[in-house]
Amino acid sequence: MTRKLLSLLATGSAIAISACAASSSIASTSDETLGSPAIAAQSVSASTTQVQTAAPRPNVLLILFDDMGYGQLGITGHKIIKTPNIDALAREGMLFANGYAGSTVCSPSRISLMTGRDASRLHSTANTISLRPGDRTLAHLLADAGYKTALFGKFGIGTTFGQTDPMTMGFQQWKGLLHNIQAHRQFPMFMFDNNQMVPVPDNRAGARGGYAQRLFTDDTLEFLGEQDGEQPFFAFVSYTSPHSEIAAPEKFVAPYRGKFPETPYNGLKGPTPDSQFPDYYPLAIDEPNAVQAGMIAALDSYVGELVGKLEERGLKDNTLIIITSDNGPHSEGGGDPIGIAAAGPFRGGKRDLTEGGIRMPFIATWPSVIKAGRIENAPVMFADVMPTLGELAGEPNTAEAMGANGVSLAKLIMDDSTNLPERMLYWAFSRQLGDPNSGVIGVTQQAGRIGNWKALRADTSAPVELYDLTNDPGEASDVSEQYPSIAADFAARFDAELEEQARYAK
Repeated sequence: MTRKLLSLLATGSAIAISACAASSSIASTSDETLGSPAIAAQSVSASTTQVQTAAPRPNVLLILFDDMGYGQLGITGHKIIKTPNIDALAREGMLFANGYAGSTVCSPSRISLMTGRDASRLHSTANTISLRPGDRTLAHLLADAGYKTALFGKFGIGTTFGQTDPMTMGFQQWKGLLHNIQAHRQFPMFMFDNNQMVPVPDNRAGARGGYAQRLFTDDTLEFLGEQDGEQPFFAFVSYTSPHSEIAAPEKFVAPYRGKFPETPYNGLKGPTPDSQFPDYYPLAIDEPNAVQAGMIAALDSYVGELVGKLEERGLKDNTLIIITSDNGPHSEGGGDPIGIAAAGPFRGGKRDLTEGGIRMPFIATWPSVIKAGRIENAPVMFADVMPTLGELAGEPNTAEAMGANGVSLAKLIMDDSTNLPERMLYWAFSRQLGDPNSGVIGVTQQAGRIGNWKALRADTSAPVELYDLTNDPGEASDVSEQYPSIAADFAARFDAELEEQARYAK
């Protein structure tokens, strides 16, 4: 430990946690940094929570954002956007500083979350993937374990009723949007209620009165208000924000107007349509960065309401709340991830396998079990969620029997002295040619992480790029020539993962 770090710890100043350091506690905000990435936080009292080695089966509230970058929360370092409710949950529980999505685009990432499988076990690594009839999901696992299961918001990974819809895939109750394209709209004309299409009256005939995130929150609040603690529940709140369309209620946007550099988005307005997907996002926006900041502020407010309902019902102490995002920040419909520092210190965003595309905000709180103010630096990913929740639900072997290849984090979150075995975290993304929704698959990119080492391969026949995330979290310097044996090892592993994935693609 360096003299500077010892000094910072002694004085109680904030420190920046190295991307691959040991676990520690979140400290108070400061400009002092050591290593990277910096994790901004507010002061945390010494925890009085006793970490348990065994616990009652928790309720689970899984909150998933859509295209929120690592850097768009206060707790992960944003200098302008305020997220007090989410920050409070991180201070009350733990922040995985090296938490990763399942992919850099929506559908494979969400299927990884729901099936516990990384890219090597998905039948496709393109954004065209859907669940297949007969697939078994996290919702199935928890329903079979005696949980009430409910989904509020976007599904997007199965649209055939009776085969791959949410209720066939294990959710006993759901309200929200079925298809990814429908979920692009912040003011939908209709939603689904237990597989029945119902209109949204406030959005009839082009009106914009029913904000999707507000609707999802209200439905979740109603569900939570019905819980009495007798039967555990799994509530999956799948928001469609801050993905495009870029829109939010004015009360959330107003504090951010004038706070960012802005490039107006024209959409279909004027003689020349905007080049960035105007058919998908036709409405012009004068201050898209301010509006997207408002979208995140709205989400934070809604999270605060959900936590408040748990407290009101006396359920918070034994509820595991997980908050994360499905992939990195987008540049669609006026989105400007660089202008709003959406990926924090990382390079790239959505559709990239650099850290900006897959490193996510990843927060877990469980007041009766998880020690407060903890930063966990073990690399974890979406595929780990299903095995973790299976073990906590009393079904430690079920996820693996259902085909999951993630690892359980149950002991890790209950005991901060636990170490995960070394492994390679793996991602692959098959990019579509031309329009990102063309359905025509081009190159397949691959990425892997072992310890501090991160490898990228731009195509299956391309050379491996190698990065040392401890010293280069922004992946600016390829060190494959300095460490040829490590690069060669990753190349061999990537080839083996392609062979593995080919078996699952059949």
